[in-house]
Amino acid sequence: MRKSFRAGAALTVATAAMLATGCSAGSGAEPGPVELTYWAWAPELDKVVEVWNEENPDIQVTVQKQDGGDPAITKLLTAIKAGNGAPDLIQAEYQKIPTLVSSDALTDLAPVGAGDLAGNFADGVWSSVTLGGDSVYAVPQDSGPMMFFYREDIFNELGLTVPTTWDEYAETARAVRAADPTKFLGTFSANDAGWFTGLSQQAGASWWGIDGEAWTVGVDEEPTQKVAEFWGGLVEEGVIDNTPMYTPEWNAGLNDGSRIAWTGAVWGPGVLGGNAPDTAGLWKVAPLPQWDASTPATGNWGGSSTGVTTQSEHPEEALEFITWLNTDPEAVAALVETSGIYPADTASAASALSKAPGFFGNQPDFYDVAADIAKTVKPFTYGPNANVTYSAYNDEFAKAADARSQAAFVDAVAVMQKITVDDLEKAGFTVK
Repeated sequence: MRKSFRAGAALTVATAAMLATGCSAGSGAEPGPVELTYWAWAPELDKVVEVWNEENPDIQVTVQKQDGGDPAITKLLTAIKAGNGAPDLIQAEYQKIPTLVSSDALTDLAPVGAGDLAGNFADGVWSSVTLGGDSVYAVPQDSGPMMFFYREDIFNELGLTVPTTWDEYAETARAVRAADPTKFLGTFSANDAGWFTGLSQQAGASWWGIDGEAWTVGVDEEPTQKVAEFWGGLVEEGVIDNTPMYTPEWNAGLNDGSRIAWTGAVWGPGVLGGNAPDTAGLWKVAPLPQWDASTPATGNWGGSSTGVTTQSEHPEEALEFITWLNTDPEAVAALVETSGIYPADTASAASALSKAPGFFGNQPDFYDVAADIAKTVKPFTYGPNANVTYSAYNDEFAKAADARSQAAFVDAVAVMQKITVDDLEKAGFTVK
């Protein structure tokens, strides 16, 4: 059976029926409070939900802790297919939303007013929950705008300036190696597709798109080719390391000062503090180097949202709760304190993040810088087989990094495109 998907398409009959049921339930047809279940993995989320439950006796939410990422999504899809056992609410990473939508697992919340929330979020983040159309399949919770972390003390010691463009980054990488061959400016990592996706997003890539009832795939296009060619050239030249992130060698480099910068994301203080605690107060953060300095941009590395499943009979009440959870200043502040997130809601982020992370006590304006960067996230549409594309990245770029060949980096992008298209067609999707 051929599968298809239309952005902003009408709800399925089944979903519409549930939506109608939910509306009638919210009108008082059922006695007692509306009870919602919420599958999530954010740390101590139940403590935040307790605040809601105390203030809203008519809508009670129960958090059911899940394993993060793929296990929760797999469990949800199994329940949706069986026709029972799904929760009302699900925490979903942005790249999982198209998979859930194509499996008829998420309710379109636009008919119950979710579109009114668009102004709370950066356009790039909002596009991740709308798939570029008029439907709204979730409400953003947290995001991971990418940033440039660097050892200020070593930059000063070597007489370096913070690169503001990628050309300057390349020159700085060369200057580091010339000044001290034991050091690298950074590393290319072939073990985290989300990192490379964010860099491609910054360059203007959107790896999937929707054309009528067909998916389009744009991995092997100019923005991603440019990113691959850039990093492949630096690896081939030997001025950037090819050690993957989170390995013992990479961690050691953060500690001993042989890796003096990192293209990371806003949650980076936790990584740096956990892996190199003795370097606290030595790092600073700045925007990513730019392809076009006149048009600042960044990509996202990580982040999740809250969606309402098609088995929920209470989409209006669910939206009321998740609007509070992800946009109310009190709720967002509680999420920051208990779950350690970087809020997607721009206004609440500004009020909740007034003090720099302890690891960056030397940069009191850390979150001011982060807020300005977060506003520049470029739009990006994920597809229903992002996991396949990510796996292809890990396989193909691992080989390219080992080969230290710029041409191999560019070829890896073409292979990712083919694997993605072949998988979509094999699954029965229409692809243009």
